Amino acid sequence: MSGKLFVVGTPIGNLGDFSPRAAQTLADVDFIAAEDTRVTVKLLNHFEIKKPMVSYYEHNKASKSEHIISRILEGENCALVTDAGMPAISDPGIDLVALCHQYNIEVVSVPGPSAIITAAAISGMDVSRFTFEGFLSMNKPKRREHLADIVNEKRTMIFYEAPHKLPATLKDFLEYLGDRKIALVKELTKIHENVELTTLSEACEKYSQTPPKGEFVVIIEGKKTEDVVFDETDGIALAKRFLSEGMSLSEAAKRAAKETGIKKGDIYKALTEEDR
Repeated sequence: MSGKLFVVGTPIGNLGDFSPRAAQTLADVDFIAAEDTRVTVKLLNHFEIKKPMVSYYEHNKASKSEHIISRILEGENCALVTDAGMPAISDPGIDLVALCHQYNIEVVSVPGPSAIITAAAISGMDVSRFTFEGFLSMNKPKRREHLADIVNEKRTMIFYEAPHKLPATLKDFLEYLGDRKIALVKELTKIHENVELTTLSEACEKYSQTPPKGEFVVIIEGKKTEDVVFDETDGIALAKRFLSEGMSLSEAAKRAAKETGIKKGDIYKALTEEDR
């Protein structure tokens, strides 16, 4: 009988946020797959847990996944942890979780702190609807593609960013998105936890002169509905979605036209021509 993979949330700063269940899970499993064993050993030492660890991070996940899966299939239980927060969120742990599902290995949640939700909750921004965007790529073409994709995003957007990259990232946001309200949330649950409600232009000016410190969660307001510009491609794509939901061709074209401002006749014509 195979073992299980326990996905364990760890503190994002304050060790007091580590739950009794999470501590017990780490004490009970056979081994721990950790993003950085040097970080995780501090957590284990604090809670007087002695457990063997396997390093599992972005640059060794391909070679280590097979080893971890093999041990679980042989009956060992494994706890997956990241340096801070829930594993698999902007984290290579997602690949191990997916692989476990492929092998029909049971994946058990042991929830804990999350920087996304914590930052959203104290930001003061409208997070009734939001999209998590993770880190912007340092690869210039991928970075530009990501930024172009979110220009018309109406939901609040949440990003992670390291302090030394923040000034350049804020500048890119301002260039692509225009001036928006933002919240800069840093050092969550730590002594210098802080929420700064400002705008992209003000933040760019400030951090071009003052080097930022601490790990940041950047929360940016979405584009106002009245400012979103749609083209015919958007109208056609939306109509196709309505068709997949069971609407008639005429209904789908009418609804898509209403939401995008594209002429119903143009959408209807494009859809009928595709079906020929």
